[in-house]
Amino acid sequence: MPTLGSQSSSNPHRPRVLIVDDMPQVCQELRLLLSLTGELEIVGEAANGAEAISQVEALCPDAVVIDLEMPVMDGCEAARQIKAHWPACRVIALTVHDYEAARQRAFQAGVDIFMVKGAPVAALVQAICQR
Repeated sequence: MPTLGSQSSSNPHRPRVLIVDDMPQVCQELRLLLSLTGELEIVGEAANGAEAISQVEALCPDAVVIDLEMPVMDGCEAARQIKAHWPACRVIALTVHDYEAARQRAFQAGVDIFMVKGAPVAALVQAICQR
């Protein structure tokens, strides 16, 4: 399996990020907002957990920003598989489900950071860049 961040980028210090959400508009908005910061490189998007796993294998991102509720495979199962195969990849859950059971389920699946949609972009960037 390729190592994380093994593909070249114009600025090797910018984390490479995969965005995963079943709503195309959410992916587009996240891509735009995160790109505008200049601190990250958005390397791809996926619409469900199964696509996310394929994209992680193909693109070797440093971080995955993933929704929890999606068709085909939810974000928790995708996070579990991503962390099992690529433990260095940061997984940030970005969801509308701000309740304790969702947080516990996400953390048990291996999610590194749990954030609620609508959080400030700066907080999301910080979560992605945090080591």
